[in-house]
Amino acid sequence: MEETRTFRGISKRLAISYLEGLGGEHNGESRVEGDGWAATLDARTVSPAGSIRLSEVEIRFEGDRDELDPVIEAFERKAVRAGG
Repeated sequence: MEETRTFRGISKRLAISYLEGLGGEHNGESRVEGDGWAATLDARTVSPAGSIRLSEVEIRFEGDRDELDPVIEAFERKAVRAGG
């Protein structure tokens, strides 16, 4: 299975840290591998409106569905936060 998700307002460094906290090992500049899953990250800056600039991380998750679904769900809980 392969699934791509995009997250705004999070840095690549922080996304890697979250994935490591979920049992992954950082194997190079843009890849984190866990037991039965892997994630490849791509970061950029986007301008959604006018002069507003946000960091955006695209993550391509790969692996067995049974292993990958809980990782994606846990990552989203960490990465998607309400502003305050």
